[in-house]
Amino acid sequence: MALIEASGLSKTYRAGDVDVPAVRGVDFSIDSGALVAFIGPSGSGKSTLLNMIGCLDRPSQGSLRVLDTDVGRLNGRASAAFRGAHIGFVFQDFNLMPVLSAAENIEYPLLMVQRWSVERRRARVAELLEAVSIAEQADKRPDQLSGGQKQRVAVARALATQPRLVLADEPTANLDHDSAYRIITLMKKMRDEFGTTFIFSTHDPKIVGEAEEIFSLEDGRLIKQEGAVR
Repeated sequence: MALIEASGLSKTYRAGDVDVPAVRGVDFSIDSGALVAFIGPSGSGKSTLLNMIGCLDRPSQGSLRVLDTDVGRLNGRASAAFRGAHIGFVFQDFNLMPVLSAAENIEYPLLMVQRWSVERRRARVAELLEAVSIAEQADKRPDQLSGGQKQRVAVARALATQPRLVLADEPTANLDHDSAYRIITLMKKMRDEFGTTFIFSTHDPKIVGEAEEIFSLEDGRLIKQEGAVR
């Protein structure tokens, strides 16, 4: 069974008296454990699709099932609970909490979403710090970290609650070439170790080159789908 299935999926926003279509009747499916990229120019609908998959926005029409749940039918509270239980997010500007250390940023979702014991939280944070090769930076705040290090913390934080799915919106946009490549390699490693599905919205050819499945969008429409064998 596919992890994500979309059928006739559309999203239209209202700007004053004008309807602005962002996604127009797309159909796709994504298997568990895949590394997927949504690509296309600005305004093509990439981020809107990620927001709908991540239960941050609701479809205007069509069906969207994530983990066999019709997420378009969830209300606000149910959407938040579903995100907390199943989905991690990686943002291009990192979105780390500046007053917290790297370890505390990774731990934060466990405090907010899941009632884990202190011992279990600390063990999980230590595991992730090692997994993203940043254990020596555990006590540093974001302003003491490089861009690549911040994104490693962001990836670890996204994986803290052991989500089935991680959504990454332009995750390498603010990184230099070497840091971006290390982040892509890290995400593939996390997929292989934890079985996590990664979906990217990106312009970055480095990510596109590593993706196993590519969905090309233009004006809110899916114009091409390319799959690669793992």
